[in-house]
Amino acid sequence: MNSTHPPVLIVGAGPAGLVAALTLVQNGIPVRIIDKDPKPHIGQRGPTIWPRSLELFNFLNVPDVNILGKPIPDIRSYKSGTLEPLKDYSIVPHMEPTSTVPFHIPKTIGQQLLDVVLRRHLEKFSCSVEMSTELRSFEQSDQGVTAVLAKNGILETFNTKWMIGADGAKGVVRKQLGLTFFGETRDDFCVVTGDIRFKGVVSKHLHQFGSLGGQSLSLRPTDEIGEDGWQFFISDREVELAKIVQSEELLFETIASFIPTEITFNKLVWVSEYRANIRMVNKFSDGQVFVVGDAAHVHSPAGGQGLNASVQDAFNLGWKLALVEKGLADKSLLETYSAERLPVISEMLEMTTSILNKAVTTGDLTHHQSPILFMLGINCRFSSIVLDEFATPVEGKPINAYGVFDEGHLAAGDRAPDAPNMLQVGHGESEVKTLFGLYRPWYHTVLVFAPSLADTSPILGALGACNKSVVRSAVILPSSAPAIPVASPADLVLVDQEGYAYSAYLVKANQTKVFVIRPDGVIGAIVHGEEGVKKYFSNIFLDL
Repeated sequence: MNSTHPPVLIVGAGPAGLVAALTLVQNGIPVRIIDKDPKPHIGQRGPTIWPRSLELFNFLNVPDVNILGKPIPDIRSYKSGTLEPLKDYSIVPHMEPTSTVPFHIPKTIGQQLLDVVLRRHLEKFSCSVEMSTELRSFEQSDQGVTAVLAKNGILETFNTKWMIGADGAKGVVRKQLGLTFFGETRDDFCVVTGDIRFKGVVSKHLHQFGSLGGQSLSLRPTDEIGEDGWQFFISDREVELAKIVQSEELLFETIASFIPTEITFNKLVWVSEYRANIRMVNKFSDGQVFVVGDAAHVHSPAGGQGLNASVQDAFNLGWKLALVEKGLADKSLLETYSAERLPVISEMLEMTTSILNKAVTTGDLTHHQSPILFMLGINCRFSSIVLDEFATPVEGKPINAYGVFDEGHLAAGDRAPDAPNMLQVGHGESEVKTLFGLYRPWYHTVLVFAPSLADTSPILGALGACNKSVVRSAVILPSSAPAIPVASPADLVLVDQEGYAYSAYLVKANQTKVFVIRPDGVIGAIVHGEEGVKKYFSNIFLDL
């Protein structure tokens, strides 16, 4: 993909910026993505990828994240001053594999490697990150954005239609927009973190020396930086941590002081001081400009939600911006980006802060074990653009944006579940598919559950008014359905030969029920038939 004047400028090429770019280019929207640093970021940083994010990478056709990611090792703590194990425990909630959740094991992948993976996929669309390119300032109007960029000391004025700020907590975009960034800086939680290579400790566990509430060293093995690679976290209220960052020798001495055995240091890869800031914006956009990721929210690393929330910001924004830029949706659709993400991020900050408080006061990481961390219950049931004809409206019902993952309940705004072993019929040779294999970020998928093909005709007829490039249909028949004729106006006809889809979507075999799956894998609508489908899409598309 090559455009001399792309309509979207993305400022910042971390995971959030890269996911925004990849979502847009897969939608056919050219982007320009810049980063002020001369080279890509190094370091593991936030390595935990939870199941909901693994699903989104699957929709983006980036399987590398799940393939290259490693399961989170158990933590081993030690008796003070010894290598005698005190206990082994997991900070990962246990989840049995089910047909609705194909990615039930969280993975770790360092941000440095994740960025490489995303850049490679972006380059397939002839889009590369422009390094050493800094946003200095910008002005905007109803027609677009005029940005002043600097590259190698040379200023450039760049006109574009939209701009996405993925330039982090200290970035230019949020500050110049004048968005508030309310919150607090926690003086009771400060760590030195980074990547290091040394030998002398077996790399099977995530090692915990000392107490998190006082002096402690955490070591997570990672072969991404070498066979002897570790990501480390040092907390020590008695030591001025800033001095450790400035002295490699002092850093080695500090790490060695926690480990009662001989160790051989190889290399310090990266180090930084980290102080917990807990802040978020009052809104995620202003006019033609948006913020995603750390530019919009920062918080404690407890719970490992940050990077995941950031890429989910980008995915939510990307498909909506694509439809507006294509002229298929009204600009008002973009207001739902902020409306849907604000409650999610607000609840995330409350949860991660609670986990941090418990860890600091008790020195115990087992509070991480809540299944809410999998992010499978995150929803936008409260959104103005979701439609549920099977739910009873309740006035004043409180928003529970993080939700509780419950396979026995499904509402519009929830994550769409998967279903395997779907037999495609009616188009030549039969093929087995999964529902997750259908969902992609450039189109809505309309799932029509019906006892027979004849029952689907009015609904499929209503879809005739939709642009085929952004709406696809799949009829899902029960295994008891009559013989399938070869012709159907649906894009796919699937037989749920083992009942997984009907079970996951809580549909009876003799029932007709329609689910509209948004490009971000969220259920946009649950409706009875063609009138409900029309009503949902009238809130999304123009001229429908």
